[in-house]
Amino acid sequence: MHLSDFDFDLPEELIALRPTEPRDAARLLIVRPGAPFADQSVRDLIDLLRPGDALVFNDTRVIPARLAGVRVRDSSRIPVEATLHKRLSPSCWTAFMKPGKRLKPGDRLLFGAASDTACELDRLDATLVDKLEGGEVELAFDLSGPDLDRAIAAHGRMPLPPYIAGRRREDERDFRDYQTVFARTEGSVAAPTAGLHFTSDLIERLKGRGVSVHFVTLHVGAGTFLPVKTEEVSEHRMHAEWGEVPLATAQALNAARAAGGRLVCVGTTALRLIESAADEDGTIRPFSAETSIFITPGYRFRAVDVLMTNFHLPCSTLFMLVSAFTGLELMRAAYAHAIACGYRFYSYGDAGLLFRAA
Repeated sequence: MHLSDFDFDLPEELIALRPTEPRDAARLLIVRPGAPFADQSVRDLIDLLRPGDALVFNDTRVIPARLAGVRVRDSSRIPVEATLHKRLSPSCWTAFMKPGKRLKPGDRLLFGAASDTACELDRLDATLVDKLEGGEVELAFDLSGPDLDRAIAAHGRMPLPPYIAGRRREDERDFRDYQTVFARTEGSVAAPTAGLHFTSDLIERLKGRGVSVHFVTLHVGAGTFLPVKTEEVSEHRMHAEWGEVPLATAQALNAARAAGGRLVCVGTTALRLIESAADEDGTIRPFSAETSIFITPGYRFRAVDVLMTNFHLPCSTLFMLVSAFTGLELMRAAYAHAIACGYRFYSYGDAGLLFRAA
């Protein structure tokens, strides 16, 4: 398939810069193969899901992964910005850097207090170790482990997606808005945005209806925002991301499916992880590894029956995924309906509830 197969025109005013308040008041477009579209709200999940269904959330927690600083080389200093991508060791991260082309191995990067008299934990200094494929660099920080984590938390900013960050600066509100209410395992540099629509009250009401709730972890990397640059879709390579499906979760999901319940993933990250952990027959195995699964039309889904997800960018790997799940023509029609009806798009936007094509 070609990249142009996944293109569409989106009016800029439909890109949401703030989430709906309260979270579960967001609109929800119901997309079922062979049925008309239905315009509902996230709160309607109480009626849309059935007792016995299993709801799967990604419990990753976003870290403030954007670091502003300076590159120091001899007497030269230039401003730089790093977006952390993936942790390699207690002191090393891969990152995307701006301006990347002007950096070279050995450069010193100062992201914290630059004064020689600054307290050690106020400093956040690193050395650029290597320039990697795909535009990444490897950074070795002077701090390590929990000390490095505290320094990143002190100096970092929330890594808002470029389509938001390009139109406004992040602020204190984003530290709350760009985090799910169930986030607990630190490591993501982007939010699992479908989960942003859930409140603690809605989750409890779903449990009361007989919908079971389960958590997996997939640490979303900055590569999720990178554009597909190959016209032939099959030539694109996904960045690997680390994920875990605990044994107890795998067993519970298998039991729910065996009892006739539907497996409902909240977000493409949860879906990609579950599909990575599933056997050919749909049995979900415990999983703790990196995944670079790339789902495009023609993929045979093994385990997931329903997907709740936000509206994605044109030509993105995520629009390819939802097109594989429900069908390309149906998703093109669904997006046209959403645009015509003023649905809000992307990370802080509205959502769709998609039912898998047979």
